[in-house]
Amino acid sequence: MARKYLGDTIDLHAGGVDLKFPHHENEIAQSEGANCAPFCNCWVHNGFVNIGDEKMSKSKGNFLTLRGACPTSDDVRAYRYLVASSQYRNPLSFTDAALGAAKGALKRLDRAKATIGDALSKGGDNLDSTGESDIVAAVEKELANFEVAIADDLSMPRASASLFSIVKLAEKEFKRVTKAAKDADGNESDVVPPLDLAGLASVLKALDKMDKVFGIYYDVPKLKGEESDEDGANEGEDGVLSVPNDVMDLVAQRSAAKDAKDWELADSLRSKITELGFSVKDVKGGDPIVSKV
Repeated sequence: MARKYLGDTIDLHAGGVDLKFPHHENEIAQSEGANCAPFCNCWVHNGFVNIGDEKMSKSKGNFLTLRGACPTSDDVRAYRYLVASSQYRNPLSFTDAALGAAKGALKRLDRAKATIGDALSKGGDNLDSTGESDIVAAVEKELANFEVAIADDLSMPRASASLFSIVKLAEKEFKRVTKAAKDADGNESDVVPPLDLAGLASVLKALDKMDKVFGIYYDVPKLKGEESDEDGANEGEDGVLSVPNDVMDLVAQRSAAKDAKDWELADSLRSKITELGFSVKDVKGGDPIVSKV
């Protein structure tokens, strides 16, 4: 199939690190023996996703689906950033702390982009691209570092560092003008310096360019029927989500299956709960948390 659609030699072949031997070595032996040509120019092997310090496995009872682990749109974007900013060859440790840190990073990125956009819209015709700007020069330097990192075996942690170095340039510029405005408060002789709009525009342009790699500035699409209450889930007068009885029955059955260490049944019940539009998150020493997906 690879030869039919891609030719005797392909450019890129990806897979888990556990497939290096014997699966991929067998592919090389078979293809090169049959075609008398190199099979692949570049192999990309990704590390495992670990839950804490353990490899995710159904047999260990720590198997998670994306729907279950990321029940909200913020969780989905955070997980994407967590993966995209990691070194693909290394194991990825999925923990509440890691997801929380990714959420914090996204909030900072969203806030920076929104603040810059607001400043540029208010600045209007005051955007001067002819004058010198320290920010523009610094942005160009970080963009160069970003591209070097991407070219170096997709070194995404370094690429992420360049991303936040650019965000910090904008944050420092806003702090500079805010501080000057406070210092000049009540003193008519002091002139508040203007924002470096050209520099901020270069930051915004750089963020958009980097996002073509990271892919984090987006609205998470909703699944069909997600915005309706046809599944029977409604908020009560106190704002608390009311979960249908059939869903709660499945949650109770899953808890019983976990207590009996019947992991296969527990996973099957979790899938049924997800199909009904809900996620369940286990809490150590307490009842599971049920939320709408």
